Amino acid sequence: MTPTASDQASHAFGVLLKGYRVRAELTQEQLSEGSGVSVRAISDMERGIARSPQRRTIESLAATLRLTEDELAYLRKSSKLSRDLLDPAPPAPDRTVTLPPGGALPPDLNDLTGRARNLDALRELAAGLAESRRWSGGVAILSGPPGTGKTSLAVRAAYELAGHFPDGQLFLKLRGMSPDPAEPADVLHLLLRSLGIDSAHIPADLDQQAALCRSLLAERAVLIVLDDAADEAQVRPLLVGGRRCLTLVSSRHVLVGLTGASRFGLGVLGQDDAVELLATIIGPARIAAERPAAVALAELCGWLPLALRIAGNRLASRPMWPIDRMVGQLRDGDRRLTTLTAGDLTIRGVFDLSYRQLNPSAAVLFRRLSLVPTGDFSARAATALVDAPDEDKVIGPLEELVDASLLQPTQNDGRYQFHDLLRAFATELLAREETAEAVRSAEKRLVDWLVGTATAAAQEFQPTSVRSERLATSPFRDHREAERWLQAETSNWLIAAGRAAADGAHRQVLDLSEAMHWYSEFDCTADTWYTLFDLARRSAIAIGSKRDEALQRNFLAWVLSALMGRTNEAARMAEEAMAAAVEAGDLCERGWATLYLLSAEVRGGNLPPSVDAYDEALRLFEEAGYSLGQYVARSMRAAYWNRTGLVDEAAKEFSACVAFFSTAGSADSTPVDDNNYAHTLLFSSANLKALGDLDGALAQSEQALELFRGGGAALGLARALQAGGGYLRAMGELGRARERLAEAQVIYARTGQQRAEIDVLCELASLSDELHEPETAHGHRMRALALCETLADPAAVKRLRAELAQHLDQHRQA
Repeated sequence: MTPTASDQASHAFGVLLKGYRVRAELTQEQLSEGSGVSVRAISDMERGIARSPQRRTIESLAATLRLTEDELAYLRKSSKLSRDLLDPAPPAPDRTVTLPPGGALPPDLNDLTGRARNLDALRELAAGLAESRRWSGGVAILSGPPGTGKTSLAVRAAYELAGHFPDGQLFLKLRGMSPDPAEPADVLHLLLRSLGIDSAHIPADLDQQAALCRSLLAERAVLIVLDDAADEAQVRPLLVGGRRCLTLVSSRHVLVGLTGASRFGLGVLGQDDAVELLATIIGPARIAAERPAAVALAELCGWLPLALRIAGNRLASRPMWPIDRMVGQLRDGDRRLTTLTAGDLTIRGVFDLSYRQLNPSAAVLFRRLSLVPTGDFSARAATALVDAPDEDKVIGPLEELVDASLLQPTQNDGRYQFHDLLRAFATELLAREETAEAVRSAEKRLVDWLVGTATAAAQEFQPTSVRSERLATSPFRDHREAERWLQAETSNWLIAAGRAAADGAHRQVLDLSEAMHWYSEFDCTADTWYTLFDLARRSAIAIGSKRDEALQRNFLAWVLSALMGRTNEAARMAEEAMAAAVEAGDLCERGWATLYLLSAEVRGGNLPPSVDAYDEALRLFEEAGYSLGQYVARSMRAAYWNRTGLVDEAAKEFSACVAFFSTAGSADSTPVDDNNYAHTLLFSSANLKALGDLDGALAQSEQALELFRGGGAALGLARALQAGGGYLRAMGELGRARERLAEAQVIYARTGQQRAEIDVLCELASLSDELHEPETAHGHRMRALALCETLADPAAVKRLRAELAQHLDQHRQA
């Protein structure tokens, strides 16, 4: 039987009454007690099977429900409509919802990949609703950058969770990224129509619409997808689901103002999932034939699902193309976004929807952030780009970009990162929407800030004897804060230094490099320091400064010898530094060139024939009045005497050097003071071992170990561990010795010190022999033999191979 107009009116009045009661958190019994209307009458009215109530009944109910004047007027109007259309009462309405086309789910994508965890969590959320005691339904927010597949996940979830929601699934487009987002009232109107309410009985007031929806959904199990939400204000009135309902909200915005929701932040795919997505589009056979190219393609797509889908569709429509052809096209950064186009679907268009929603200040910042050398930066970098007086002025625009998923906050507090494709999009916008002068000015401010701040940070590590007065305006409280900044910004300040050199700011580069020399002992990343010091060497040559050239060549000699193990190149670099220092008339740089040359020769296995060169270095430093250089030269001379058996002479010299550097740890000392002291103690400990004083040797190595741990010098720490392991082994404490050597080996491996790692692996192998663990010893030697291939010193490789091969032959014979 088809319901009459009166049926619908009575039903609408009942739904409205029940909505007001549920909102007031009253049972039918409580409403009856407060209004004097019987429980049965209230029940019949809510079910739409009673005659429409009289005016006094409505007013009694309204008083207990605490309705506003407008709400009371609407309830009266609904009652009057029911009376005017009076017909025999219909049966209670069927709970089953028949969804009209406007709310139907779109087709599911067969190639959804990499979202299994999210789907599992949503299944768990849906399953838990049946047991929940909450009055309102569950809400899940799917947010993420454009192109991460938020809608695809929501649709897949709606299909897979259908069994939990037998009363139906609704898909409502909010058009949040369009110029004309859907009004909440229009969405609720569509929702009410989907739930069977005739348009004539849908209130115009937003709150009344929401109350009616809540009443209809109070006992139903419905899944509602709100797709492409603009903001919290658009979504909040639409959260009308009852306790058995689940609302999935997809949005590029994080929607932080919505409380009590489960949140799912969608990012890019992992490598395997990205390649799997490509395989579902172009076929597994093509992927198997060109897997390295497929991985490269996925990486150039930034692991972004939409970009991968576009690239895959282009390849699918060009079956004769090798994957590598598209890889070549995407490597052209200027054309990458154009290449990622398939029909009317473009990455650029998807990004542009989000960009056009930004406030002007956020839009300017988004464009200029593409000037940051890498995709990872701080709020202070943003301040420089827009010439803001302080960070407070950029936090708002930055957070707007985060909320719009155009930036992502990193795990490091106060830092942000760009997706590669979004950065390419911002670069395009910068060139199109800003003048060349504005771009140059913004970039110069950024470079000046990065290089200047890096220089100030590095100065925190200078030794007391050469340290310039610390500026009162230093941005760092202490060296630890400076070190954290330097580590976080390494790639940015290094690339900025290159930009400064290209712009002719050579003195800026040289000041940075000179300050960084001392810090470089704490961060043993050889490539970083070789790049910086070689850049500064070229800047010195560009301005014709022989003193600066000698300085930078000395720094390079240290990197080549101490960090890279390229001792022959290091020796040549030190000789070139000496020539430049002689031409400049700089005694200190002549002294350092002498010591770096000696150090390279010793590391290469060539002990000098006499102590004369050490004496010459000492003489140069004395003539220059440079006390730090003098005691470094004396310490190295003592180490030479130790190696040549003159241990008594070495002991006296080490005693003087230890006394000089022993100011470390005082209130005025710097990390480099502590580092120099620790190295001197370590050299001295080796001489004490040669004198037969193992207890004294271990004590000095332990003191050095503590200083290195406190200061964070990784290489010094590894050397102290290795030395201490040797002393403990000589004392018969093999277990403790192995612990120290194993820790040293891990540090050498992490910092790329292959030669030192080979040495400690050989020690571990020998120690394992003593412990009667031949398999362990064999494993250490095989690892050491493999590392020999990485050394650039043929003579050392030949010697090490011979030694290791002998032990391995013995192992095979055993």
